This record gives sequence, structure tokens and C-alpha cells, in this order.
Amino acid sequence: MKKNILGIKKFLLCFALLLPLFLFSAPETRAQEIVDRTVATVDDSVGQPELITYSDLLWQLALQSSVSITPPSSEDLNRALQILINQRLIALEAERLPRAEPTEAEIAAKIKDVLAGFSTTAEFERRLRQVGFDSVKDDNFVRMMAQRVKIEKYLDFRFRSFVVITPEAEANYYRDTFVPDFRRRYPGVIVPTLDERRVEINQILTEEKIAQDIETFLDESKRRAEIVILSDV
Repeated sequence: MKKNILGIKKFLLCFALLLPLFLFSAPETRAQEIVDRTVATVDDSVGQPELITYSDLLWQLALQSSVSITPPSSEDLNRALQILINQRLIALEAERLPRAEPTEAEIAAKIKDVLAGFSTTAEFERRLRQVGFDSVKDDNFVRMMAQRVKIEKYLDFRFRSFVVITPEAEANYYRDTFVPDFRRRYPGVIVPTLDERRVEINQILTEEKIAQDIETFLDESKRRAEIVILSDV
């Protein structure tokens, strides 16, 4: 059951990834090492159109320890492009709801979350340097982490705050999903009661509902927005 929760959370995190590299100029000596170009534009006809550059895609891939960035594959670049298109749509919506700036503690916690995906800080900083940053203390990197916090706060407010899971939904999930899965995985073991697993089940259903709501929001946003792919990757 914990794997289900982790899987759903990974899905949600994909919508909360960092804002684009072009928002914060990297040091010139670093930026000159990256041949950049605009890959796509996202325009919802309300906010300022968002650009997605090739360096944005590299930045996205740099956050994933298992993905090569020297050189990146076309498949990985296109996957990153779809993630960034989704993220831009959410960012455009989030701009219409001004909220308090992230605190230093929140930013530090988010940096720690990213570092947890790498065996060492040095490994991650090596990847940062490949996309134009000096270290995890680079001012531009910290600002981008702050933007990630903003996006995640918006997602929590926009979707999590309004989720209501009824006792009936919990009971249905327990009967139709939890019990069969438990018996298949642990034959002969006494099945925990609904009350014993209610908190866990509520969490699973909450994350599933948020994921569904975000997907619906993105589908509707894409129908309204003009998304133009300018360059193949």
C-alpha cells in the first residue's frame, strides 16, 4: 500500500517541478557552454506567454539521477518537454493567485528533498554545473527552488484543500481493493480491519483524487491554451 502512495506522490511531483531556467540567467561563463534555443511556447491568452528552452529541458533532466544529460536522449527530452508544458500551465494559473513568498526553511527543505535523490551532494552539484549552476548554494538555483515551493503551495491550495473522502468511499476501497490485494500478497495472514487501515486508505484516496483533479485541470487548460512546438528535440 505504501508503494501506491509513493507512486501517486511521484505523479503529483511531476507537476510541481522547478520553474524554467530562462527566468533566472545563469552566469555568463556557464551559459556560454550551453547552445540554447526556444523549443516551445505556452500561451493561455491571459498571462504572459511562457517559453520553454532547450536549457530548460536539460535542467529538468538534471534533477533525475538516473537520466543521462551528456548527451540526453530524444525520448528523455520529449518526456521533459511534456512535464514542462504541464508545469507552465499550472504556473500561469498560479500567478493569478498571489501568495506569501516561500520562507528560507521551506526552500531549504525543498533542496533537501531534491538532494535525497542523489547518492551525494557532490554528484548533484556536478550535474548542476553541466546545466549552468555552480552549486546548490547558487543564487539562481535557490530562486528556482523557491519557485518550486510556490507551485507546490498552489497545488495544495487549489486541489488538496477541497478533497473530501467519505466513510463510504473508504469502505468501498477497503472491500474492493485493499482486502483482495492484502490476501494476494499475504496468504494465510489475518486481514487488518478497516479501522486499523482507515488513515492509510484515506491518504491513498486523497492522493488519487488530487491526481485526477490535476489531470482534469491540465486537459481543460490544454484545450484553452495555444501550445506551439518550435523545435524538435
